[in-house]
Amino acid sequence: MKFITNEKLTIVGAAGMIGSNMAQTALMMKLTPNICLYDPFAPALEGVAEEMFHCGFDDVNITFTSDIKEALSGADYIVSSGGAARKAGMTREDLLKGNAEIAAQLGKDIRQYCPNAKHVVIVFNPADITGLITLLYAGLKPTQVSTLAALDSTRLRSELCKYLKLPTSKVENCRTYGGHGEQMAVFASTTSIDGESLSKWIESGRIPGADWDAIKLRVIQGGKNIIDLRGRSSFQSPAYISIEMIAAAMGGKVFEWPAGVYVSDKKFDHIMMAMETVIDKNGVHYKEPNGTAQEEADLERSYEHLCKLRDEVIEMGIIPAIDQWNKINPNIK
Repeated sequence: MKFITNEKLTIVGAAGMIGSNMAQTALMMKLTPNICLYDPFAPALEGVAEEMFHCGFDDVNITFTSDIKEALSGADYIVSSGGAARKAGMTREDLLKGNAEIAAQLGKDIRQYCPNAKHVVIVFNPADITGLITLLYAGLKPTQVSTLAALDSTRLRSELCKYLKLPTSKVENCRTYGGHGEQMAVFASTTSIDGESLSKWIESGRIPGADWDAIKLRVIQGGKNIIDLRGRSSFQSPAYISIEMIAAAMGGKVFEWPAGVYVSDKKFDHIMMAMETVIDKNGVHYKEPNGTAQEEADLERSYEHLCKLRDEVIEMGIIPAIDQWNKINPNIK
């Protein structure tokens, strides 16, 4: 049976709904035969492992542990959903302090137990900030850590397809940038519908402006809608997309949805945010998107919101001031 790699993949938070779905998805997609499941909640973790064993996957070595040293030692790839999940009435930002502390410890554990890890995908919210914190403390290169922002772009395509009653093949290059939260920037200028710009559909009235605003709101509140419908935060879509991301880093199919990536240049500085990205065997790489004046302004506002969250984490003492980052991680400039 052919796998993308034989290297070790560790799934952090494997006892949860996202983590357990990530485990099954990774096995079904044949990423690697060597998968380690980690979660501090041992009974539920063993239950997930038993489920994976019962699936009858061939030629795999599934291990599970509640010892973080055992889980991370020798890990080449890590996907983590190991934070608190959003509940009804909560925003992603409401999880900031607790999940920021979890991210800091994860980064330190990666530095201690698997400093040669090749790629890490961070899923737990607010993912832009938890990914930034993990990168800082893990000591990895910016190209080696990415976060789950692509889910917003797939939600945009979903909403457009539902509205227009078109298959996904007809709606291309849907893009959201900036934060993975309610301050995200939803771009119309990048998207094409049956080969024609979405912007022209809106300008011509084929998609009335009020309807476009409603579509954007459903995208922005996509996670909230799942909580309202299912009584819990989404787990199948983030699990699938995060495994597609780590598969690309392993050398599988290139991932071309916008992912969260570390950005530090003249316009956006010392932040993790969704850009126009590619994830492949060389890691995550980005370029800044070009949009209309309004879209660019929306992206600036999203960046400012992320900076505010970052600065709150600095004030909490979870991470140091920006001018000290390079001392913790020399790869951060």
